[in-house]
Amino acid sequence: MTCLDAQTVIQAFELPDSCQVGQRVPKKILLENIAATAADKRLITDNIAEIQWLAALKPNTIGVPDYRDTKREYLEITILSVTLRGVLKPANRVRLAELLHRAVPYPVLLQLVEGQIQTLFLAHKRWAQNEFGKVVLDGGLVYASFFHTMVEAPETACLTSPEVGHAFLQSLSISRQPQATLYSLYQGWIDCVQTLLAARLTGIYRIVPTQEQAEARRQALNDYERLEIEINRLRGLALKEKQMARQVELNLQLQALLAERQRIVLNL
Repeated sequence: MTCLDAQTVIQAFELPDSCQVGQRVPKKILLENIAATAADKRLITDNIAEIQWLAALKPNTIGVPDYRDTKREYLEITILSVTLRGVLKPANRVRLAELLHRAVPYPVLLQLVEGQIQTLFLAHKRWAQNEFGKVVLDGGLVYASFFHTMVEAPETACLTSPEVGHAFLQSLSISRQPQATLYSLYQGWIDCVQTLLAARLTGIYRIVPTQEQAEARRQALNDYERLEIEINRLRGLALKEKQMARQVELNLQLQALLAERQRIVLNL
C-alpha cells in the first residue's frame, strides 16, 4: 500500500536543492500580511503549531521563466508546509488555507498537516480590480485531503487504491510538469490534484492532454460537488417527509440527480 505521509508527498515533487529554503515562518508575519477578522486571528493563533517555508521556485532557482500578463505576475512559486495542533472542521480548514494563500503575494503550494490527515491546497492569483498592487485568489481553492495510510477518511473522500496513490505521487515530480513559465508549472500541479479528485470517482488516474479538457474536468468536478449537496439535501427531506405523495416526488427528483451524477463520472 502506498503511504502518503507528509514527507513522502513533499519528496514526490523532487524539487532541486537550489530552490529549497527550509525556514520556519513566525505566525506574526502571517498576521501582518492579511486583513484578518478577530475570528480569523483566533483561527491562526489557536490552531497553527508551525509554518515551514520549504521552497522558493524562481527563474534563478529552477530555470523556469516567470510569467506576466494583464491579469497577474508570477515571479515565484512558494511552497509551505503548515502543521496544526489538532484536526479542524472542514469549513475552518478551508478558511485557514485561504488566509495562508492570501498572506503570500505569489502562488502557493500549501501542505496542511493535521495529525494523520494532510491536505494540498492550490489557487491561482490575479491583480485585484479595485486596489492597485493587491493580489487576490482567482477561481477559488483546488484541494484534496488524504490519510497517511490511504484509508478512507470519515469526513472526506481519500485515495481508494494503491494504484491511484502511486500514480498521483509519480505525477507530482517537477520534471513531469510544463516548464514554459511559472504559471504553466503551477497549473500542472493543479491538474494533478484535479486528476486525483477525478480518480477517486472513476478509479483511474488519467491526466488529460489539453487545458481545454482540464477545464472541462474542473467544471465537471464542480458540478459533481453541487449535485452531492443537493442529493444529500433531498435524502434528508425524504427521510423526514410523512406524506406518501411527497415522498414519491422527492424520490423521483433524487433518482434524476443520481443519474446525472453518474453521467458526470462517466465523462471524467
